[in-house]
Amino acid sequence: MFLKDRLRKVPELNTTSTADISFMLLILFLVTTSMDIDKGLSRQLPPTTPPEEMMKEREVERENIVNIEVEANGKITVDDKETSLKQLKSLLKAFIEKKKTTHVIRITSHDDASYETYFKLQNTIMSVYQALRNDYLKKHYGTTVATCTEEQLQAVRSIYPQRISETYDDEKGGAE
Repeated sequence: MFLKDRLRKVPELNTTSTADISFMLLILFLVTTSMDIDKGLSRQLPPTTPPEEMMKEREVERENIVNIEVEANGKITVDDKETSLKQLKSLLKAFIEKKKTTHVIRITSHDDASYETYFKLQNTIMSVYQALRNDYLKKHYGTTVATCTEEQLQAVRSIYPQRISETYDDEKGGAE
């Protein structure tokens, strides 16, 4: 009886390939899973302009231009006066409402300026345009940008067009 028990073996499961299969599945899921996080500005580029049209000089009166400068230390200045984003928002709203189609927002970004400050500035400018357009649509059509028709959207864009000029200032102080 003792010899019989000794000869009897417990069945085993071969698990050597289980680890290989697990690693293969892990690699498959890592390769096929998208982990992209979109960062940046949601902007639609303007339609292409013929080169001869781009080279035309346009005269803009000084009082129709607001100069915004993004400096290396994170400061934002408007017409050489340091400004917070909250102040900038109310200043731009009043400026664009007053000048409507004749306004120009000129942004100069220094070489060492942070992207975070630049993006916050861009978001502030876009929120001003969005607010002005929504106010106009509510007053005249009883709707918002999100629910208006294409004709209404074109009408409000012609009243409050985005007129933004951007320049880049290298560390030597010259615009490029």
